[in-house]
Amino acid sequence: MAKYIFVTGGVTSSLGKGIIAASLAKLLQARGLRVTIQKFDPYINVDPGTLNPYEHGECFVTEDGAETDLDLGHYERFLNIFTSQANNVTTGRIYQTVINKEREGAYLGKTVQVVPHITDEIKRRMVLLGQNNEFDIIITEIGGTVGDIESLPFIEALRQLQWELPEEDTVVVHLTLIPYLKAAKELKTKPTQHSVKMLSQEGVHPDILVCRTEESLSVDIRRKIALFCNVKQEAVIEAADAPTIYEVPLAMMREKLDLICLKKMNITQYKEPELNKWKEFLDKLKYPKHKVTIGLIGKYIELQDAYKSILEAFVHAGAMNECKVQVVNVHSEFITDENVSEKLSNLDGLLVAPGFGHRGVEGKIIAVRYAREHNLPFFGICLGMQMAVIEFAQNVLSLKGAHSTEMDPNTNDPVIDLMEEQKTITAKGGTMRLGSYACALKSNSLASEIYGTEVISERHRHRWEFNNKYLTRFEEAGMIASGKNPESDLVEIIEIPSHPFFIGVQYHPELKSTVENPQPIFVHFIKAAKEYAELKSSARTPLLQGEMI
Repeated sequence: MAKYIFVTGGVTSSLGKGIIAASLAKLLQARGLRVTIQKFDPYINVDPGTLNPYEHGECFVTEDGAETDLDLGHYERFLNIFTSQANNVTTGRIYQTVINKEREGAYLGKTVQVVPHITDEIKRRMVLLGQNNEFDIIITEIGGTVGDIESLPFIEALRQLQWELPEEDTVVVHLTLIPYLKAAKELKTKPTQHSVKMLSQEGVHPDILVCRTEESLSVDIRRKIALFCNVKQEAVIEAADAPTIYEVPLAMMREKLDLICLKKMNITQYKEPELNKWKEFLDKLKYPKHKVTIGLIGKYIELQDAYKSILEAFVHAGAMNECKVQVVNVHSEFITDENVSEKLSNLDGLLVAPGFGHRGVEGKIIAVRYAREHNLPFFGICLGMQMAVIEFAQNVLSLKGAHSTEMDPNTNDPVIDLMEEQKTITAKGGTMRLGSYACALKSNSLASEIYGTEVISERHRHRWEFNNKYLTRFEEAGMIASGKNPESDLVEIIEIPSHPFFIGVQYHPELKSTVENPQPIFVHFIKAAKEYAELKSSARTPLLQGEMI
C-alpha cells in the first residue's frame, strides 16, 4: 500500500512548496523508494492552458498532453521521471467531474454538496496514483495558502483522509515563514504560530514544519516554534534561502526531513541516499570555467516564471558545458531596426521564446534577422521557429508580405498557417496539438548531430505550423527542414546549414530537460555560444609586440 505525504503552505504564497515537495521526493527516491508528486490547485480553471503567463507563469505540458501547473516541471527536473494528467488536479476539474456525474444521475437524486460530494472526489484523486502499486510514496502539494476560501475543500478532504487511513500512512508537512525584522534584529515566529493554529482549526495538524527564513534558526527559536505549534523539536526544519533551487535537497537532507518522514510512516527498509550525480552537477554549477551571455527575446519577461523551463534548461546545459549562462531578458515589443544592434551586439547567443498573439512579433523578426546576418548562434522555440521562417521568407525569399495567419489572416503568403485539424475548433482549452510526438531527423544535419539518433520524441503545444507549400523554395534558398513528423509530414525543425548555429523547433524541448539528462539542443546551443564568445574574445585581444597577423 502506498503512503501519502501532504505539503501545505501558510502565511504567504510563493514560499516554495513545489521545491520542498520535489526536494523531499528526490531524497526519498535516492533512498530507493518509488515516489511521485501531484499538485492540487485551488483555482476554478479546468487547467492553466487558457491562463495568461502573467497570471500563473508558464503552462507545463506532460507527455500525455496535459496542460499543467509549472510545479510539475520542478517535479520532473528533480526526479527525472515523467508526470501525467493525473499529477495535476484543479478545483475546476473536480467540480466539472461532480457536475457531469450529477447530470448523468449518478447521485440518485441526492442534493449535491461540497461535503461529501466535492471532498469525496478530491479524496479519490488524492489516492488515485497510489492504487496501482507503482509507487511507494505519493507526495501531494496543495496549492494556495491555508485560510484561503478556495483551499478549504482540499483541507477538509485531507482531514477526512487522515481519519480514514492508518495513522502511519499519512504525513502533513506545513511550509511557513519566519520573517526577520531588521529594525528589531530578530526572527518572528508569530506568523507561523497563527498559520499552524488556522490549519489546526480546520482539523489538520502538521507533523513537520518547514520554516522559510533568511537567517539561521537558533535552538531557542526551534524550541519555541515546537512548543507553541505542538510538534517535536526535531520536526522544525530550517529552509534557509539558497543560491539555487538545486541545493535545497542537500539542505533538506542535512535537516533530516526525509528521515523524519520515514520514521513517521514506519518505513524501515531504505538505503543511504545516492546523490553523486546531483553533487557533480552542483559542483559544475557553482564552479564554472566559462561564461556566456544569452539574450532571451520574449514578451512576458517581466515575470520570470513565464519562461521557467527555458531558464532551468539553461542551468542544466550550462553545467554540462561547465559554463555560467547569464540570461539577458530583451522585451521583443521594444526592438526596432534602429536599436537592434545596441540591444543584441553584446550577446553570445539568441533564443527567441514561444508565445501567442501579434504583440511583440515584429521585434522578434528583427532579432532573428540580426542573428542570421551576424552569425550569432540562434535558437527558436515554437513561435520562435515560426518567426525565423517569416524572417527568411521576407528578407531572403523577398516575400515582403509573408507572415503567419495567426497575426495576419489576410497575408498573401501564409508561410505559417493554421493546422488543418485546428480549423474547425472553437473551444480554446485543451484543443491544441498537445503532448509527445515523433520526429524523424534528416541525416547529416545539425539536428541529427545534436540528438545522435534518427527519430526523437518531443512535446508540443501549438495550433499553427510551417506551410509545406513553400518548403521547396525555402530549401533552395538555404533553409532546410531537418526534422519532420513521420505521419503528418509536419515540419518540426528548421535550420540554416551555412550558418554556424541556426536552428528552430516547433516543439518545446525545454520541457524534457532535467538535471540528469540536459536537453541536447540547449547543450549544443550553449556550446556554440561559448565558441562564439571565445572567437569574439580572440578578435578583441591586441597583438603582442612582434606578433604577425
